[in-house]
Amino acid sequence: MMRSDRIKQGDKAAPQRSLLYALGFTEEEMERPLIGIVSSKNEIVPGHRNLDKIEEAVKQGVALAGGVPVVFPAIAVCDGIAMGHEGMKYSLVTRELIADSTEAMAEAHPFDGLVMIPNCDKNVPGLLMAAARLNIPSIFVSGGPMLAGTMKKKRISYSTVSEAVSRHQTGEITAEELRVCEQKACPTCGSCSGMFTANSMNCLTEVLGMGLPGNGTIPAVYSERIRLAKRAGMQIMKLVKKGIRPSDLMTEKAFENALAVDMALGCSTNSMLHLPAIAHECGIRMDLTMANAISEKVPNLCHLAPAGESYVEDLNEAGGIPAVLHELDKLGLIRTDLLTCTLKTVAENIKGKEIRDKTVIRPAEDPYSRTGGIAVLKGNLAPEGCVVKRSAVAEEMLCHSGRARVFDGEEAALEAIYAGRIEPGDVVVIRYEGPKGGPGMREMLNPTSAIMGSGLGDSVALITDGRFSGATRGAAIGHVSPEAAVGGPIALVEEGDLIEINIPDHKIQLLVDEEEIKNRKSRWQPRQQKLKNGYLKRYARSVTSGSTGAILE
Repeated sequence: MMRSDRIKQGDKAAPQRSLLYALGFTEEEMERPLIGIVSSKNEIVPGHRNLDKIEEAVKQGVALAGGVPVVFPAIAVCDGIAMGHEGMKYSLVTRELIADSTEAMAEAHPFDGLVMIPNCDKNVPGLLMAAARLNIPSIFVSGGPMLAGTMKKKRISYSTVSEAVSRHQTGEITAEELRVCEQKACPTCGSCSGMFTANSMNCLTEVLGMGLPGNGTIPAVYSERIRLAKRAGMQIMKLVKKGIRPSDLMTEKAFENALAVDMALGCSTNSMLHLPAIAHECGIRMDLTMANAISEKVPNLCHLAPAGESYVEDLNEAGGIPAVLHELDKLGLIRTDLLTCTLKTVAENIKGKEIRDKTVIRPAEDPYSRTGGIAVLKGNLAPEGCVVKRSAVAEEMLCHSGRARVFDGEEAALEAIYAGRIEPGDVVVIRYEGPKGGPGMREMLNPTSAIMGSGLGDSVALITDGRFSGATRGAAIGHVSPEAAVGGPIALVEEGDLIEINIPDHKIQLLVDEEEIKNRKSRWQPRQQKLKNGYLKRYARSVTSGSTGAILE
C-alpha cells in the first residue's frame, strides 16, 4: 500500500480524488506513486534563479520512472544580499521555517516520496531537517555552484568584493576598480563559487548519502547538472519501491563521515550549526567536541576559496567528493559500508575515484595540514565552545594574544575598522549578536572582510557570539557560547582586557582573575532588545542558545 492511497483509493477518498481530478490527474496517475518535488526556485537568490530547470528535469525523471511529480515551494534567503543590515537577523530562522513548512505540506498531502531542490545556506539544512522529521523516501539535488569570476586574469568571487570594499576605503583601489570587481565576481547563477556555507552543505548532503555523486560540485550552468536532476527523479522511484528512508541513510556513522569530509574540505563554520541540528532531527546527538577528535585524525586536503585559490568548479574537475572520500578511505578515516541514495554503499560509490588534480585535492601523504579545517575552542571566555575555520587562518595567527576592543553589535565594530581605530595586535569582540541577543545570530562577514581588506588579517583577531559566513577568512572565532544575551562570559569583557587564543590547543582565555569575573557578573544587567513583532520576536523568546546552533523549542 502506498502512503498516498489514503487520498486516492476507496470510497472514502472520493472527495480527495475530486480535487486531484481538478488538478488534471488521470485515472492512470491515481495508480502511481505521488512524488512531492520541493522546489526552492525564486528570483532574488542567484543560487535559486536556475532551479526551474532543475525542477523540470526532476519532473521528467520521475515521470520516466513511472511516478507522478507534484511541485510545491520552499523559501530561501540570500545571505549575501541579507548581509550587513537588519535582514541578516532573519536568515538563520528561515532554516526552521523551511523545515516546518515542508513538514506541514508533506503531511497534509501524503506524498510517497520527496525530491528536495535546495541550493543555499539555510535552505539545504532546513530541507535535510524536514527529510529527517518526515522520514519518507527522499533524495536531494541542488542547483549547483556558480563559476568563479575573473578580473585582471585572476579568479575572484563574492568574498573578493567584500574585501574590496575595505581596500577602497583605505585607498588601495579606486572606485572604478571596485565597480569592475562587483560586476565580475558573480558571473553566473548558482551558489557562490567558493567553499562557503551553501557549497559546504551541498557537499555534505552527498556525504550523508542523501544526494547523488556530483550533487555538491557540478556547476549550476553545466548540462551535467540537468542530467543529474533527471537521474535524481528516476532514483526516488527506486527508493520508494524499496522503502529506503532518510533514517536508513543519515545514521550516526554517516554524520561522522560528514564531519571527516568537513575537515578535509575546510568547510564553512556554519556546518557546526547545521550538522548537529540535522542530527537532532534524526534522533542523534552530536557533541561539538566530536569535531576536535575527528580533526585530530583527518588531514586538511583542500584549500578552496576563501582559504585558497581553487573554487568548487575545480574540486569537481579534480574528482569531487568521491575522490575526497577515496583519499580518506586510504587512511581508514571513513566508514565505507554505509548505504547511500544510489542504493550502493560508500565503498561502491568511490571505487576507482582517484584524485585527478593534486593541486586541488592534496594526497593524504601531502596534506595542507595534518589536522582538519575546523577547530572548536573552549576556555573561560567560551565554556560551551566556539568555532574557527582553522584552514583559513594565517600561520602566524594560530596563536595570538591581544587587547580587547569591545563592541555591542556589528555596526559599531565596522565603523571602528573603517575609521582606522583598530590596530595590529587587537582582538575585536562583537557581542549581543547571538541567537537570542541579535536576535537571529547574524553573520559577521563584513567586519572580517574589512579587517582583511585593511591589511590586518595577519595581526588582528575577531571574536563574536554571532556567526561567520563561509566566505570568511582570518582569525575569526564565532558561535561563542553562552552568548552575551544570557550572561555568557563574552558579556563581561571590558575594553583593554587581554585575550589569549591558541587554536592548535583548542583554547580561548580571558586573562582576568576569577574574582574580578565574579564581580563583573554581579554587575551585569540584561541588555534590552528592540524586537519587531512577528516570528523574529517569538524566535528570540523561545530560542535555545548554544554552540551547536539555534534550535527552536
